[in-house]
Amino acid sequence: AMTAQFENYWWLKDVKRDHKYCLEGFLFPDTYEFYTNATAKHVFQKMLGRFEDQFDEELKEYIVTLNEKLAEKYRRNGYGQDYIDSHQMKLIDVIKVASMIEKESAHTGENYDVSSVIYNRLTNQKAFPYLQIDATIVYATGDSENIDTSFDTPYNTYLYGGLPPTPISNPGLSAILAALSPADTSYYYYALNPATNEHKFSQTLQEHQNFLNS
Repeated sequence: AMTAQFENYWWLKDVKRDHKYCLEGFLFPDTYEFYTNATAKHVFQKMLGRFEDQFDEELKEYIVTLNEKLAEKYRRNGYGQDYIDSHQMKLIDVIKVASMIEKESAHTGENYDVSSVIYNRLTNQKAFPYLQIDATIVYATGDSENIDTSFDTPYNTYLYGGLPPTPISNPGLSAILAALSPADTSYYYYALNPATNEHKFSQTLQEHQNFLNS
């Protein structure tokens, strides 16, 4: 049903229309008012229209800057130009990252550091082949209490390298901005501190492990 109805949105050109949740990530979270007889198509159009309002020309430019920043990281990690060219972030990829940030951050203040961990791993897959994001498994299983890292789904970022097949939430503007402009860190790990309800970010596995043991 979604294949032909929303052709006029430039940013949906890279989105596969092969499943009923194909608009996930682009239905901008906000407060909307609808008449009770509004059609589903009208509701979608209003939410997609709000996404388009938010993702203006300036944010499009951020994708260019992001790819330049990531190219430097790839080069530092020993990747060649062909690899870098074939791993350019498109808008759909940015929204996938933003959707993970939206679900993983304890609060918006952490968004830019969570973003940096995701990109640090993506640009160094030789050392860190998997993103290991719990929220992608929760998206597939619907179970946030028991996170089964061996559950076989393309959304399991402990088993499958790179980004998940689709966004896993509809991210707000702060998560999108963080996905476009990650903090410059050396973090590769984070874990929630239940005492503070904030994440502890770590550079090394040893540091991460020490925190978990504490």
